[in-house]
Amino acid sequence: MDIKTIQDLVKIINKTNISEISIEEADLKITIKQKEDKTETIIQQAPAHYMPAPIQAPAAAAAPPAAKAPAADAASDKYVTIKSPMIGTFYRSSAPDKPAFVNPGDEVTVGKTVCIVEAMKLFNEIESEVKGTIVKVLVEDASPVEYDQPLFLVDPS
Repeated sequence: MDIKTIQDLVKIINKTNISEISIEEADLKITIKQKEDKTETIIQQAPAHYMPAPIQAPAAAAAPPAAKAPAADAASDKYVTIKSPMIGTFYRSSAPDKPAFVNPGDEVTVGKTVCIVEAMKLFNEIESEVKGTIVKVLVEDASPVEYDQPLFLVDPS
């Protein structure tokens, strides 16, 4: 076997999906292996984002308050929820030394800024989509929030 034939075999292997070829003749044995790309595939589960739950009294797990749960749901049914439109960090004010955009009892109108959600170093002002009175702030300042997580309860009446 001459060198030209060996070069041709190498070219053929490089152009195809063949990983290895061995040729044996009477007094010669040639094995040509294609170089393997050591591509490593790593599958990693996305980190679970911390989603703080509203603070509840420890007695909330007891049986008597469970009887009051439907009444609480009925009361919260009349409220409108302002939800986070994105994943990020929730801020009640524009700076640590500035007052909060809204507090419980404050009146809000459509388009009024109620908080900021920081996502990837961008500070996004979240505006109210309803007119009413802020009843409750559901998230602690400077804590992470998820997409569609409730941020405020608003009484539209």
